[in-house]
Amino acid sequence: MDFETSLRRAIKTGNVVHGQKSTKDCIENGTAQMVVVAKNCPEEIVSYIADKPEVFMYIYKGSSMQLGKACGRPHMVSALAVVDAGESDILNLKRA
Repeated sequence: MDFETSLRRAIKTGNVVHGQKSTKDCIENGTAQMVVVAKNCPEEIVSYIADKPEVFMYIYKGSSMQLGKACGRPHMVSALAVVDAGESDILNLKRA
């Protein structure tokens, strides 16, 4: 599975929320099926998510600029929440 291809498919066919605040909101209301954070995501966000054992967190190996680019956005994305994966297989990461 190519992570970036799966992410783009989830964005195109499902519901993916970008940004730290929106990601936290999804975690709080229980709609986040998984959360992706860039390797340079602020530690306070990573700690916040790590304190939620019900939330699966995937740490993207690239920077927030690279994650933004993978999302097709012209800006940094340090955290995102997959609410609905659509036709993507990105949730298979939870089983790996």
